[in-house]
Amino acid sequence: MIRRHILAAALLLGLPLIAGLAAAQEPPPAPADVPAPAKPAPATVAVIVSTELGPITIALETERAPITANYILRHVDEQRLDGAAFYRAMKLVPDGSIGLVQGGIQDGRKLLPPVAHEPTTVTGLTHDEGAVSLARGAPGTAQAQFFIILGNLNGLDAKPGAAGDNLGYAVFGRVTEGMDVVRRIQNAPVSATKGEGAMKGQMIEAPVKIISVRRVIPLPQPPKPVVRKPLARKPAARPWNPRR
Repeated sequence: MIRRHILAAALLLGLPLIAGLAAAQEPPPAPADVPAPAKPAPATVAVIVSTELGPITIALETERAPITANYILRHVDEQRLDGAAFYRAMKLVPDGSIGLVQGGIQDGRKLLPPVAHEPTTVTGLTHDEGAVSLARGAPGTAQAQFFIILGNLNGLDAKPGAAGDNLGYAVFGRVTEGMDVVRRIQNAPVSATKGEGAMKGQMIEAPVKIISVRRVIPLPQPPKPVVRKPLARKPAARPWNPRR
């Protein structure tokens, strides 16, 4: 009987050692996947288009569409867009959820020379909700007339495999605030007689004036307060004692 108890105790004492040995022989767990650092967002420059119906904020794609965005920025900085107007409102469906509004400079004396075409196949941008793109005739003839997309009009992107003029239109920015103003412009009364060809019936009866277009200048950040550490106090010197 005593012998059986000794054997059982030995077995119980040996179990942790066997379990520990087995654990030591197991391969170490694979390291957890470390997520790749997030890429910074492409650089943009924000401008505010102040209209009679309210402000529209647009982020100009100075990194992805530098040719077109900087062309428009030159018009902004020289205040050439002040006094221009939104003059066209197109609805592809009755409720206007798919369509566009078009505006820009119509006074030829305020226009800069045409800009080189920058297709969406180069910029990676697309004509979806809020996209801002240059109007044009033949590629390389676009000036400071632009349109803002409502809904999805990806058919205006470049299509290299299509026949004919397949270069599409040059997206150069995106509305970040003020799509409600864009919709108000789209709902402005249109003339039944103004316009030619496909644009007939899409011309706004009383164009919506663009009061000004300005860069959004970020407010300077206040300097951070300097936190000074308290100086360590030196221990007071003991008075001189000649007896020591």
